[in-house]
Amino acid sequence: MKKIGVLATVSAVIVAVSSWVAAQTAIPANPKNGEKIYEAQCLRCHGPNLEGNGPDAKSLVVPPANLQSLRSRSKTEWELLVVISHGVIFSPMHAWRDKLTEQELWDVISYIRMRAPFNPVT
Repeated sequence: MKKIGVLATVSAVIVAVSSWVAAQTAIPANPKNGEKIYEAQCLRCHGPNLEGNGPDAKSLVVPPANLQSLRSRSKTEWELLVVISHGVIFSPMHAWRDKLTEQELWDVISYIRMRAPFNPVT
């Protein structure tokens, strides 16, 4: 009987968390605004075609992510949000959470997805 109670509790938590995550990603995004932000903040490293070959990329010890690669395109929007918001440790990819609003972060992600659509690895 205890196992059923634990299973029900775990299931309820999973449903609640899933609903919360879905609600967080329900922010309507503007890819046109995302493009402007990308050009101002991301292009120098990630390049005009999102391939990680921007003008500053050659001088970086750790190369920028190629956002057109299967590895990047298989990331969920949530994973992109985490990377863009918090940066990548031991790399030049710094956190943008304190520099961009949540709306601007989602706008950038919508622009990236417009140019490099989600492609889950199966």
